[in-house]
Amino acid sequence: MALAVGDRVPAATLMFMDENGPHEVALEEKLKGKKVVLFGLPGAFTGTCHLEHLPSFVRNAAAFADKGVDDVICVSVNDLFVMQEWGEVSGAKAAGITMLCDPSSTYAKAIGMEFSAPPVGLYNRLERHAMIVEDGVVTLLHSEEPGTCNVTAGEAVLAEL
Repeated sequence: MALAVGDRVPAATLMFMDENGPHEVALEEKLKGKKVVLFGLPGAFTGTCHLEHLPSFVRNAAAFADKGVDDVICVSVNDLFVMQEWGEVSGAKAAGITMLCDPSSTYAKAIGMEFSAPPVGLYNRLERHAMIVEDGVVTLLHSEEPGTCNVTAGEAVLAEL
């Protein structure tokens, strides 16, 4: 069953890499007591994700902060080395976006948004989505088909704050 507005984001352990090495992070702790914009996408460096989705949040990172958002989090089914590099080259790290990976698709499965696209080599990936989460509860949720980035783009989410 897919996550819906009013649901609590399920517990998930995600990962990130920094100068001190790999780290696990409990998503429920990351969301506790905060207003967070959380967006997920099929894969780092993939067409729409790299050229449209992530850049839309990089462009709007300061505007989200101005609207009272405590953190902007990007999640993808990739390894932590790829997510770290993607954060660097895309400007996401410099913009203050938290780049988290879901290497075994446990988060994708838990929220009911796992999919595969064998013709392009994507297996057990995360559907494109964007949500606003307040103290762990989803208050806005949009998802889109692979290759499209309209209602999940940073500008669209910002307009709903």
